[in-house]
Amino acid sequence: MQAPWRWLGAHLRRRWRAHALNLLMLLGVFAGTHWWQTRHLPAGPLPDLALELVTGERLTLAQWRARHPGRAVALHVWAHWCPICRLEEDSISRLQADHPVLTVAMQSGPAPQVAQVLQQRRLPWTTAVDERGEMALGLGVQAVPVLLVLDPQGRVAATSVGYTSELGMRLRLWWAGL
Repeated sequence: MQAPWRWLGAHLRRRWRAHALNLLMLLGVFAGTHWWQTRHLPAGPLPDLALELVTGERLTLAQWRARHPGRAVALHVWAHWCPICRLEEDSISRLQADHPVLTVAMQSGPAPQVAQVLQQRRLPWTTAVDERGEMALGLGVQAVPVLLVLDPQGRVAATSVGYTSELGMRLRLWWAGL
């Protein structure tokens, strides 16, 4: 009797075209889904958004980006009530330790309420408040979480809707910084 791994190897060699076609179809489904989810998100440079941080500081997106010259930055749009956003919290915290990340709390209440959520969950994030979701809507955000990666010139280099792995976030930032 033939060992199972030898049978598998022989099977893959005989049917490699069918397996390659299946893999291409799967990749096509993933690419199509990603395109569909991100179709409303911006491309090119973002408008200079007016931001109010939970600390009460008011600045624009350009002013925040100017604090990180020559670096790719990330905007992470989230909501305190979003279960997928909760899954990403640790990844965003670790990412923010190494890269400039501005989080935007969409429809999560006024600044004091968002600050309380950040404190309760021990999230050391730089966070802008989008109490009514107007900023997110202006960016084309229709679901959270959303990750927008901006290259050093301020152009959108990568987008993601839904759960994004920490590795995926880091790779997008690395690619945008090249």
